[in-house]
Amino acid sequence: MSCPILKLTKRLVQCESISPNDAGCQDLLVEDYFKPLDFIIEYLPFEDTKNIWAFHQGKEKGPSLLFVGHTDIVPAGDLSQWNSHPFEASIRNNIIYGRGVADMKGALAAMIIATERFIKNNPLHKGKLAFIITSDEEGKSENGTKKVIHTLIQRNERIDYCLIGEPSSTYKIGDTIKNGRRGSLTANIVIHGIQGHIAYPHLANNPIHSSILFLKELIYHEWDKGNAFFPSTTMQISNIHAGHGNSNIIPGKLHLQINFRFGTQTNELIIRNKVKNILQSHFNKEDYHIDWLFSGPPFLTLPGKLLEVVSQAIQHYQGITPHIETTGGTSDGRFVVQTGSEIVELGLINKTIHKVNECTKITDLQVLAKIYQFIISQILM
Repeated sequence: MSCPILKLTKRLVQCESISPNDAGCQDLLVEDYFKPLDFIIEYLPFEDTKNIWAFHQGKEKGPSLLFVGHTDIVPAGDLSQWNSHPFEASIRNNIIYGRGVADMKGALAAMIIATERFIKNNPLHKGKLAFIITSDEEGKSENGTKKVIHTLIQRNERIDYCLIGEPSSTYKIGDTIKNGRRGSLTANIVIHGIQGHIAYPHLANNPIHSSILFLKELIYHEWDKGNAFFPSTTMQISNIHAGHGNSNIIPGKLHLQINFRFGTQTNELIIRNKVKNILQSHFNKEDYHIDWLFSGPPFLTLPGKLLEVVSQAIQHYQGITPHIETTGGTSDGRFVVQTGSEIVELGLINKTIHKVNECTKITDLQVLAKIYQFIISQILM
């Protein structure tokens, strides 16, 4: 296999690294790439998660450029639906198939090969070229980049620019990049009723019925109008459950899970208070219980050097001007933003991520590596 990016991508995909299991990916990168390039390497494991902080220090003072990636993947799902085994990294018609190839082992391989080429050509570069690699991005995201960044902040580690390899592209590599992401807040609500026989509703209190007006108000509430960078806040009921499967029992509890995705026009506290006020307008305090899970705030990188360089690289290799968006789910950028660095997400096409027969074109891997190398050169030369 003559293509080094394809070779590395294939080896990474063959590791069954279902979150938070790294399954040997990070050891592979350390032994075969970081050590031969004279990186300073530090393992930072937290509970069930493996993390690496590694950097190559230049010979002159200069900015720091951080690559952020993850080795963990989501489960493959129903194997019978795959055209080839998800961990074989099969190649057909110049396309490589496998779980995690697009999200984001292919981009991670492109980062590594771009770094290898840059350092071999420019051993006396300025500044610092660094990596954070975690096995806890697809899961809880509690013991990965979040804790690594906390550790680095305590050390006063400076990070000027951060490039995250999440699959941002839509139809062509670089057609879409992310300069921010929405925040995520989840409410787990229990509405208490009174269980009873379905034929005697006057002796019970159905929490499903009593929640209808509450849910209607929640659904139709306008949380904000968004702004120039973010769309308006969205609210979605992701899970709802009551009863035990019996058709003759009025349930005693209703469990609701509601998720909010929000930009910089609002914040976690405003959303919490509004939900509490709506609840209190429909129920007594003893009739409900609510627990919150705050995944992270929104983050935004305003136009600066990194966005400029990334756009130049895409224009140079792809001949297009990228769309700059803040759409999609959360990413580890919500943790990196605490360092004050400029953050851009640029990766492979996201059409097949988390799907059966996840795949990417081999030519896309090669182009992405060239774009990454261009960015490194513009920042550290």
